[in-house]
Amino acid sequence: MTTLLDEPQTQRTVSSSDRLRTTMAAARLSFNWLGVRKSLTSAQKNQAADSFGAEGKFLSAGKKLLDTSHPAYKAVTAIRGRAVAYWKGVSLPFPEPGIRLIRQDSITDFDQQIAEFREELDDAVAELDRHYDELRSLARERLGDLFNVSDYPTTLTGMFAIEHDYPSVEPPNYLRQLSPELYEQECRRVQSRFDEAVRLAEQAFLDELARLVDHITERLNGEVDGKPKVFRDTAVTNLTEFFERFQALNVRSNDQLDELVGRAQQVLGGVAPQQLRDNGAFRQQIATQLAGVQSSLDGLLVDRPRRNIQRRPR
Repeated sequence: MTTLLDEPQTQRTVSSSDRLRTTMAAARLSFNWLGVRKSLTSAQKNQAADSFGAEGKFLSAGKKLLDTSHPAYKAVTAIRGRAVAYWKGVSLPFPEPGIRLIRQDSITDFDQQIAEFREELDDAVAELDRHYDELRSLARERLGDLFNVSDYPTTLTGMFAIEHDYPSVEPPNYLRQLSPELYEQECRRVQSRFDEAVRLAEQAFLDELARLVDHITERLNGEVDGKPKVFRDTAVTNLTEFFERFQALNVRSNDQLDELVGRAQQVLGGVAPQQLRDNGAFRQQIATQLAGVQSSLDGLLVDRPRRNIQRRPR
């Protein structure tokens, strides 16, 4: 049976969203993080405004409390970046801020990995705290009269933390008895959220595949001063990682997307980056095959909100 993406809710769409509801869990990652910027007081803004002949109330100004380029501080923020990248890499988007969907059978691994990030963060913060006096002294020199010791906690221990939980996104059962009408309303709202999650998952996979294929095709075809462009291993390994993630998280809702991922994977299956650097003819062959995938992707990316999507029959 063929359906359209812009038709009303369909049997196939419900099947895909129901699959998300039964196999995935909502996971939220949050951070408690020391703020390193602070607004100036009204008196300080007025003083700054005077130097420009302006009025303080029309001036927005702040001060930087710590040197965020310090290696110890960058080590702390790097862990936050890695934690976010991991969370996004093992999950699908969900139309509620701060929430993504992970596979229920991956929860144990997710817990363990976040616990490891938390331990790394504690160690990095301890190292940052050893440089804290140095950073405050540097801030005192650079801020001059704007320096205020009360802006700084006595220690950085406990000022940075990674938290995660699994919030319920389903209607609360107590509503069934208290207000059946409201319960049904909430059921419809949740169903629409998961329908939207299917669309967001398709869009995210399509955008990422297009970006990766565009990049590797440009690297394979491009030249600089008559020589092939530098071709790094990541051009291939990033696609390989995408194929693995797609296999693990795909909700099997879009035949066209599945077919394009399969084609790209078939083209690059078993291909080593060094082969593409060493063999010009092979490099051109792979580039030509990927260009066909790229062309099909471009067709899907044009006017996506209105495009017709072939859906699998149940």
